[in-house]
Amino acid sequence: MGYTKDQLLARLQELKIDFTCYDHPVVLTVEEQAKHVGHLGGALSKNLLLKDKKHRLYVVSALAGTKVDMKILSQRLGLGKGGLRMAPEESLLQVLQVPLGCVTPFALINESASAVSLLLDDGFKSKQSCYFHPLTNDVTIALSSSNLDKFLISIGKQPAYVKLEEAPAVGKDSPPDLAHLVPSGAPNSSEQPVENTTPTNVAHQNKVTKETEVKAKPKVQSKGPETSQSKVDKSTNYISVDKFVNDVFDIISPVFLSEALKKLDVKEEELSSIIDGIKGRAAPDLESIALSLKNASYTSGFHAGSECMLNHGLRGRPSRN
Repeated sequence: MGYTKDQLLARLQELKIDFTCYDHPVVLTVEEQAKHVGHLGGALSKNLLLKDKKHRLYVVSALAGTKVDMKILSQRLGLGKGGLRMAPEESLLQVLQVPLGCVTPFALINESASAVSLLLDDGFKSKQSCYFHPLTNDVTIALSSSNLDKFLISIGKQPAYVKLEEAPAVGKDSPPDLAHLVPSGAPNSSEQPVENTTPTNVAHQNKVTKETEVKAKPKVQSKGPETSQSKVDKSTNYISVDKFVNDVFDIISPVFLSEALKKLDVKEEELSSIIDGIKGRAAPDLESIALSLKNASYTSGFHAGSECMLNHGLRGRPSRN
């Protein structure tokens, strides 16, 4: 069980950190948060949980107006052009131990997040007060960047401020300037491949057993109606934002390629490289949009369920006052 809001606030008080709390309805985006606290003059923040190909995690905390180009950030970390993407919801729950919409530097207080790297927007240092959620998105707390530093140092995190909108050249004579911020290891998450944590002899035995089972099982092509279970399995595939984005590009790319070859005097190989470039640049934004839509659908479902409970009670009958 991770830290609660009250435990976090008590920890800040123990550290003699000055902060102010603002209660408001649950919000999932910076735009929604701004409706409740934007007029107070503090610096709103957007916080992203990203992962690389080795399942290492990064929290990027930026000013609401800062543009975070994940392709450029990935290169600056030494991860290549497409080395970063949005982390799945499971990492929020298992590593940061916060729900959707609650990514925050304060979540690094949890021991499960000790291997997560934190990149802070250099712009925070010029602001009198900065706004973050304290592990729950129905409250915003305001504190200075120096007090945020004090908290991070108390949990063993050395604050690392980065000019996120810069794009320094990375090459043979210009090594990645943020490579030192890459975590040394991945958090203990179920997202990691099983073979990384399974002894070799056991993995080999499981592989042989599975191959035997597959060979022994006859191939049967079902021609009957699709079962409800198979429908559930297919629908749950789209819980993964990564898979949704890949499916979108799998649909769009062949259509784009076909139409372009008809109208442009270029080779198919050249168009394929163009498509890869488009995917590399557009995928992070599409993932962010898809995640926002997913969050919004969760919130709508929650509100609809709550209203149903209030109006009809637990057994579907109108509740008595």
